[in-house]
Amino acid sequence: MRANADDIVEINPTLAIPRAELRFVCSRSPGPGGQNVNKVNTRVTLHFDVATSPLLTEAQRARILDKLSTRIDRSGVLRVVSSRHRTQIANRRAVVQRFAELLADALLRPKPRKQTRVSKGAIARRLETKAQRSAVKRLRGVRPSPDE
Repeated sequence: MRANADDIVEINPTLAIPRAELRFVCSRSPGPGGQNVNKVNTRVTLHFDVATSPLLTEAQRARILDKLSTRIDRSGVLRVVSSRHRTQIANRRAVVQRFAELLADALLRPKPRKQTRVSKGAIARRLETKAQRSAVKRLRGVRPSPDE
C-alpha cells in the first residue's frame, strides 16, 4: 500500500511525519458561536510525542525540546491547539499546518555570527565627540572674572 499525501505531514525536505504519529483530540471551543458553541466539538488539539518519536534524531529532538519547551509537557508531548474556525475539519487543517510551521522553525539552525570589529574611523569619531562634549561641560564651570 502506497502512502497517501494526506497521510504525511511535510516538515522540511529531510523530515516528514506520518499522521499515525499524531493524536487529535476534539473539544468545545471557547468564546462566542451562537447555538453551535455548546453542542459541537470544533476545537482541535494535536498531540505529538517528541520524546519517543522514532523519526527524530537526537539532535532534532534536543532542538525541538529546547525551542518549543513552553508547548511541551513533562512527558515530552507537544500540544498544538486550533479553535479559530467554526468547523472541526478547518481546525484540523489549521492545527496540522501550525504544527508543521512550529517544527520547521524549531529545526532551523541559526546562522553563526561573524565576529566584526569597530572601524578605526568610528573609534576616532566617538573619541572626538567625547572630547567636544567634555570641553562644553568644562567651560560651564569657568566663571567670568568680576573685571569682565
